[in-house]
Amino acid sequence: MKKTVMAAALLAMTAPQAFAAVENYTVDSEGMHASVNFKVSHLGYSWLVGRFNDFKGSFAYDEDNAADNSVEITINTASLNTNHAERDRHLRSDDFLDVSKFPEASFKSTSVTKTDDEGEYLVRGDLTLHGVTRQVEFEVEQVGAGKDPWGGFRRGFEGEMELKPADFGIEYDLGPASSTVYLEMHLEGVRS
Repeated sequence: MKKTVMAAALLAMTAPQAFAAVENYTVDSEGMHASVNFKVSHLGYSWLVGRFNDFKGSFAYDEDNAADNSVEITINTASLNTNHAERDRHLRSDDFLDVSKFPEASFKSTSVTKTDDEGEYLVRGDLTLHGVTRQVEFEVEQVGAGKDPWGGFRRGFEGEMELKPADFGIEYDLGPASSTVYLEMHLEGVRS
């Protein structure tokens, strides 16, 4: 009897730890419940907005331990779309993305830190663009989580990072107003 009570007590003490685990998610890019967008100032007068239509990714999430969280995204650079065919050809050319030489861009996190209790995180990692890898960081916010109508479980995040194309070897000069690009990620993942 004593052994049974002791075993039950040990099980009760360890049960919360047994259930706390990293959840793995696949980014739902095929259903377009996710997007990778960008914007850059056009001469300081307005914003040029575009997106990448083809990308894939995954993320790991542990609500109790942000250090176990991670995210990876791979982007097909030729899928760039600004809703203007001639401009898109120029942006895909060797003046900018040089997609024939660098068909993919990618981001892989190296650390995730929780910054508040409202689901906000600071994500640091390696961004590879135009054949150059640099460390970047950006703030991410959890949008929501829950069961979907198809019996699965989904979780979504959004974040934005600033980058300077010149830091990645893209030297085409569009003037000082256009020296920074804002890359937005809206990632909805389906739990594995």
